[in-house]
Amino acid sequence: MKRFLRGRLGPDEPEDAVAPAPIQKGAGDARTIRARLAGALALALIPVLLLGAVQSALSFRREASEQRGELQRAAQRSVARATARMQASQVLLETLAPGVVGFDCANRLHDITRRLPGYANLIRFDATGRVSCSAAGVPADPRRRDQPWFSDLFKGKSETTVVDTSRTLAPEPVLLASVRGSSPDGVLTAVIPLSSLRPETAGRALPKGAEVALVNSSGAILSSSQPKAFPLIPKAWVDQAKAPEGALITAPGAADGERVYSIAPLYGDLYVVLSAPSKGIFSSSWLDPLSGLVFPLLAFSVALLAVFWAADQAVVRWIVYLQRIADIYARGRFTVRPLQAEAAPPEIRQLAETLDEMAAAIVARDTTLQENLTQKDDLLREIHHRVKNNLQVISSLLSMQERALTDPGARQAINDTRQRITALALIYRALYQGSDLRHADLRPFLEELTAQLMMTETANGTVRLEVRADRLIIDPDKLAPIALFAVEAITNAQKHGLADHGGTLTVDFKVDGPEAMLNISDDGGGLRPPMETLEAKGVGRTLMTAFSRQLRGRTEMAINPAGGLTVTLVFPTPESVA
Repeated sequence: MKRFLRGRLGPDEPEDAVAPAPIQKGAGDARTIRARLAGALALALIPVLLLGAVQSALSFRREASEQRGELQRAAQRSVARATARMQASQVLLETLAPGVVGFDCANRLHDITRRLPGYANLIRFDATGRVSCSAAGVPADPRRRDQPWFSDLFKGKSETTVVDTSRTLAPEPVLLASVRGSSPDGVLTAVIPLSSLRPETAGRALPKGAEVALVNSSGAILSSSQPKAFPLIPKAWVDQAKAPEGALITAPGAADGERVYSIAPLYGDLYVVLSAPSKGIFSSSWLDPLSGLVFPLLAFSVALLAVFWAADQAVVRWIVYLQRIADIYARGRFTVRPLQAEAAPPEIRQLAETLDEMAAAIVARDTTLQENLTQKDDLLREIHHRVKNNLQVISSLLSMQERALTDPGARQAINDTRQRITALALIYRALYQGSDLRHADLRPFLEELTAQLMMTETANGTVRLEVRADRLIIDPDKLAPIALFAVEAITNAQKHGLADHGGTLTVDFKVDGPEAMLNISDDGGGLRPPMETLEAKGVGRTLMTAFSRQLRGRTEMAINPAGGLTVTLVFPTPESVA
């Protein structure tokens, strides 16, 4: 409270320092502002996330497609190199065939295999299938003459190329390229290991982790660089590879996960198979786009957090501070001044100055209005006082006139008029003596009016007065007809019900929801005209009817159980003022 009285409130002070209710609202608004700012920044990240995800997916698909294309191209290159190798071997054999005879045959073949890598052996057979000479030793095989490739050369073919998996001519599967020599009984054969036809897996043209194998038409693996990379090749895969572009298949490897297989025909029923690991989530195709997304996104997030912090420090907290000041102003406490806003940015400081000027203007205007209202109340109170005094003067004049008259009827008429004027004077006195110049409390007014009317009339016996009234704050426009109605009813009771023997006068006012009821009754005993006469004639009856109509109510008269008369005024309950 001391801080409040000094008019100082900093943006970082605890929110319970000043005015708990508005501060709680300001705290909620602050959280709302920060939540909306954070939501806007998060919403700004969504396009970046979506764009990065799309780019990553496209990059993955592009690199996977490139990998499959590399495998296909590598397989085609392997086929081209192997074909060229076999063609070269045929040319070599045709060139060597006429001269590879005599005692120097073995030396010449050995010298050729030493100079030309890729040949396991060069062998010259005679017509019976026996070795005439060779670059390396060859075991004897009496069934060679019956083998299809050997017999085809003596049936008209000049050359043959077959895959030999018997391992009789070499310790591994080989390709046998043969030509018939110039002499009718000679055959020159080049033994080419299948492993020499495989492309190099370390080449830059192949993906990382690529392996190669050679298979036959049934899918049997004849040679491979890594057996774990190749499961049993189904014959259906090989059938697909018979197309010119080969086959490209993705399937689980033998022991190292999913791989991509590219199959292409090499020669006859020989096929080359290239295999590479399938692109996964940790492959470069994913890591590169992810890194391209994560790092910019991280940088962007850091920038947004910096912007959020800067906006909170430079704008949001000052807006919350000014909002707290405005909430205090809304409670009518204009003594607080936003002095701490002097350290705020220029725009916020200008807004705080405007808020301060507005508060000062409101204080000045309220002071002027309060002074005007006070002056107006004083003038209105003085007017009510003077009207009440004038009515009392008139009442005194009428009292003097009454004493000067000798006619009883005239004296009674003057007395009735004086009592009505006295009731109006009491209304003005209740207004200027009360705290509210525009409304009066009906309960104390009825008590005072009844007491004053009882003092002006004399009765032969004792009159006991009972007043029971509910509290009702109403304006003078409604109070006047009620007061005048009460004057007429009380005067009638004094004249006709209580004049001879006294009795009890009861004034009862009740508020029952939408209706109010004023009952004035006596216990009888006096001289009263019959009910038919009271209901049809008389100035009092006429005035009471007029006053009830003014209140939009009704008047009722009835003989009560005590033998007296009860006059009832029923009217809509006026709007009460708190």
